[in-house]
Amino acid sequence: MSVYDDLAERLRAEEPVALVTVVDGPGLGSKLLVTPGSVTGSLGHGELDRVAARDSLAELEAGRSGVRRYGPEGQTTPEDLGESALVTVFIETWAPPPQMLIFGAVDFTAALARVAKVLGYRVMVCDAREIFATRRRFPMADEVRVSWPGPVFEEHGAGLGSRDAVCILTHDPKFDVPAIEGALATRVGYIGVMGSRRTHHTRLERLAEVGIDKPEQLDRLMSPIGLDLGGRTPEETAISICAEIIAERTGRSAAPLRSIDGAIHS
Repeated sequence: MSVYDDLAERLRAEEPVALVTVVDGPGLGSKLLVTPGSVTGSLGHGELDRVAARDSLAELEAGRSGVRRYGPEGQTTPEDLGESALVTVFIETWAPPPQMLIFGAVDFTAALARVAKVLGYRVMVCDAREIFATRRRFPMADEVRVSWPGPVFEEHGAGLGSRDAVCILTHDPKFDVPAIEGALATRVGYIGVMGSRRTHHTRLERLAEVGIDKPEQLDRLMSPIGLDLGGRTPEETAISICAEIIAERTGRSAAPLRSIDGAIHS
């Protein structure tokens, strides 16, 4: 199977994949196809393949494409390069849509699901109450699950990464504590939990009872959820949540642009 045939199959299956092509220097036109579990093709040297594949996975995780330069044997620093000719590669990535898992079929859920879809997320709504978790209430969601959090994280947890989000909108301790436990066991980039400061304080006590009390765990929880935009309606709250997700993902301050000096885009 050619690199292009393999690429086409993975794109049809919506699998994350990166194509590395030498665009300048030795091995011009050589290609490497990289997925989280495999590397096919070659750029001409084993160490160059290894370094390019490593960097491709990082770009894939971030959902970016870009240009990298190496030595012909994978050198990455000026000291190692010496007089070697540079190999310029273009890393083109195709990542599946980021995922948003929303736990709790409450009033805010439909608004959050709609805004998330506008931003390109694949949205799942999950609630253990069959009467609330229905396709009729959430037609905008890609999937509606009647389930406790545990099975959902068993199925999807390993695939969650920095581009993905978990939003826990229920106030039921029987549901939100397992949902937080499941989310913290993943590499998901954003964990937001709805509730007032008093509610969150009580929630922290319940989490401590199940062994979740380390600062590095609790610091991952964005609660109260969302940015302080003054929003009151479900739609305004949904926008504040998604704005916080974007700010967390990009590492920006979420301050007004007019109050910030320098370039708008980093």
